Amino acid sequence: MRVHLGTDHAGLDFSEHLKTHLEAQGHEVVDHGPTSYEPLDDYPSFCIDAAVGVVNDQRAGVQALGVVFGGSGNGEQIAANKVRGVRAALIWNDSTALLARQHNDANVCAIGARQHTLDEAVRLIDLFLAEPFSNEERHARRIAQLAEYETTGAIAGHSVDALTA
Repeated sequence: MRVHLGTDHAGLDFSEHLKTHLEAQGHEVVDHGPTSYEPLDDYPSFCIDAAVGVVNDQRAGVQALGVVFGGSGNGEQIAANKVRGVRAALIWNDSTALLARQHNDANVCAIGARQHTLDEAVRLIDLFLAEPFSNEERHARRIAQLAEYETTGAIAGHSVDALTA
């Protein structure tokens, strides 16, 4: 599987370790940066690039997922979720890592590099990458509703409040 990585300065050291670990597992890793430590860098472009890489690969039929991380993982998840077609989930324990894939078919996970030990974070990411989507009808239906709203601003058969400026 191809795995796209994006981080900021808080995850840079973890990024190098994770890349080596994932490659040893047989994954093809695409690192979207950063490549050097800059304490005032901005994570959005790195995480958005990773998310775009996942979506482009999936549309081309390439099996791909993404991992974005920073100090907490929150901002990185938000950035990734700005990309149409991304379902990024913040993972912090085994259950959230597994359910993100099983129920939400999340294609990007976000994790706080400062919130976990190195071994914990790697375990959670490994769980996320290995877990398949359940393909249960109720979950597929909900994901389709999210995609419909993302594209049209509405969900057929459901009342959704209109966004006002």
